[in-house]
Amino acid sequence: MIEQKIVPHLWFNQEAKEAAQFYTSIFPNSKITNIATVEDTPSGDSDVVSFNLADFSFMAINGGPHFQFNPSISFFVNFDPSRDDNARENLDELWEKLSRGGTAIMPLQEYPFSKRYGWIQDKYGLTWQLILTNQEEEERPFIVPSLMYVQDVCGKAEEASDFYLSVFHGSKRGEIATYPAGMEPDKEGTLMFTDFMLENQWFAAMDSAQSHNFKFNEAISLLVRCENQEEIDYYWEKLSSDSKAEQCGWLKDKYGVSWQIWPEIMGEMMANGTDEQMERLTKTFLKMKKFDIEKLKRAYQDE
Repeated sequence: MIEQKIVPHLWFNQEAKEAAQFYTSIFPNSKITNIATVEDTPSGDSDVVSFNLADFSFMAINGGPHFQFNPSISFFVNFDPSRDDNARENLDELWEKLSRGGTAIMPLQEYPFSKRYGWIQDKYGLTWQLILTNQEEEERPFIVPSLMYVQDVCGKAEEASDFYLSVFHGSKRGEIATYPAGMEPDKEGTLMFTDFMLENQWFAAMDSAQSHNFKFNEAISLLVRCENQEEIDYYWEKLSSDSKAEQCGWLKDKYGVSWQIWPEIMGEMMANGTDEQMERLTKTFLKMKKFDIEKLKRAYQDE
């Protein structure tokens, strides 16, 4: 059983290692868990960095200057005074560190939904929503990925989250709050906020009809760790909706969100492989759309 089945994957130009070192230095209970180098990719040699922030897993890659982070996928960071006497001070301290070289999207202050909240874009372009929560009911984790449905998918947050709830196991809806009348351009009844559990992990979603010059892209994808070919086939068939976007285990769903359907054994091979094994593995997977575990294993073992 994989503990965290869905892992946010961050695409950097060349700063994956540096960014992982920065994030693990400012978040509690954080560490870099693995660095592997994939050689001779179309973007040159790529570092693949796995790291934990507050015991939540991320992956990052140096993939070249193809995609830019934007606020369509951000990360809530929940500070709960009922569980941490220094929640407010800890929130302010993390905000200050993320602010260095960054830009505030929504300033840190009191809002109708929280005594203290701010949305910050850090120096790498990644965005974080720091919030003082009051979690009287079921506790939410410290870090929660959040999807914002804008432009052509605005108004689809509820439909999309229903779709994900139908695809993934260990799933349930949490809170749901809709826009009231008089909040134009946001339409009454679209989602101001919802959260939901997939594979026993919390995610959040919202609609925004404001004029945004960004949408979902490959800079942040959601990597699904699969134990066997049956799982890979299942998620691929359920999620992929654009054959042109299928490459090296990547796909796009019908809402434009990028996913990676990733065989867990691939991580093990990358962590333990010799240079020759890595070279054969890389040559093999670069030709694939959906990953074929048996072919990857044969290439690795040179059979």
